[in-house]
Amino acid sequence: MKLKGLLPSLWIGSCFAVLFSHSVLAQNNEPQTAMAATISQESIVLGAGCFWGVEKRYQALPGVIDAVSGYADGRGVQPNYRAITAEKQRFNPNNFAEVVQVTFNPKLISSRQILQFYFEQHDPTQKNRQGNDVGTQYRSIVLFTSETQQQTAVMVRDQYQQLLKAAGYGDIVTEIKALTKFYPAEDYHQDYLAKNPGGYCPDHSTGVRFASSTENTTAEPEPDNSMLLQGQQIVVIDAPDCPYCEQFKKAVANDYQGTIPMHFRSAQQLKGLQLKTPTFATPTILFLQNGIEVFGRQGAMSAKEFYQALGYFKLGDSEAFRVAFDKGTDNRFCQQYEIFKNTPDGVFIDKLSGQPLFDTRDRFDSGTGWLSFRRTVKDAVIEKPDNSYGMERIEIRSKSSGIHLGHLFYDGPDGSARYCINATVLEFVPRAGGV
Repeated sequence: MKLKGLLPSLWIGSCFAVLFSHSVLAQNNEPQTAMAATISQESIVLGAGCFWGVEKRYQALPGVIDAVSGYADGRGVQPNYRAITAEKQRFNPNNFAEVVQVTFNPKLISSRQILQFYFEQHDPTQKNRQGNDVGTQYRSIVLFTSETQQQTAVMVRDQYQQLLKAAGYGDIVTEIKALTKFYPAEDYHQDYLAKNPGGYCPDHSTGVRFASSTENTTAEPEPDNSMLLQGQQIVVIDAPDCPYCEQFKKAVANDYQGTIPMHFRSAQQLKGLQLKTPTFATPTILFLQNGIEVFGRQGAMSAKEFYQALGYFKLGDSEAFRVAFDKGTDNRFCQQYEIFKNTPDGVFIDKLSGQPLFDTRDRFDSGTGWLSFRRTVKDAVIEKPDNSYGMERIEIRSKSSGIHLGHLFYDGPDGSARYCINATVLEFVPRAGGV
């Protein structure tokens, strides 16, 4: 649970509780480092929904020493996960809340900053729920251990209420109470994100932020969504410090150059779109036609999963889809071949990812009725043995999207390589400036 250095901020949920208990490390008569002898600590426990992701997000804040998931503010119920999640406790006002105890160095981050972060990261106008998580265990609550902490919590709450009101939100329902006791949660709840690297990050925030140097702020700016209402578009619901969002960007988005535009939006920036998939999870990948969702997927997608979904979206029930995903083969001298066999100077790209695959300068007429190339663009394809149909061949797949492209033979001029490629899975881009 210990935070080493200033880790990147991470977030998968909305569950925390705030508790501050102040203590100063006593100096020891034995030799100690200057840092160990002078560090002061405070503990803060906050409740804001499911504790899994919130724990991780606090743990990554600069100045936070530790973050522990747990339970607090309950009576007559056992402080364990099985007991508090029982259906009969769902609306019990005396049920324990899921909370996170945050231990931090006040010389590096103040209790006011911690509390501002707390209010920003969930919707404090929701009583006993955050997103799809409903029940008293998910209540918004601040638990203090000193009068100073209570005053800070009330001050920050009142400031945030003004900002929320200006943004059109209702009243804050966060409870601010004295802490009686904190119970650490079971081991499997600690560092949950690290133990469960697949999934999504719930984002229940309002989008309203405190400004860094003033007491005023606004909600996230409204982007221009007019382009999203035209034709095919891909929208990725994103959030800061979401590791699953970063995972999707690394696996897919950073290299995506497809002809269907990909846009990133927060859950608060989807005005004008007709959606079916819930928008609290980040990432959520939405495929739109004229602003209307065709289908969507919550959670990070691998490149294989994304391009399979994009294939359905872009290609539909077509020969190109069957070639790309079922290792099909174009008909000889098909229409697309006739279009592509004599293009101007340029590059053939992956029909889904947009990544360059073949150059016209390496194209030659093999007389076979399929596009033929002497070589590929460097590092653009994957070669795999293919012994289907009793034949020994080398299959060629796109490295970026994984789609089937064709086969490699050594029957070109003078026994050279011939990449026999299906035209239906390619698109053509003229060389810039004709150079």
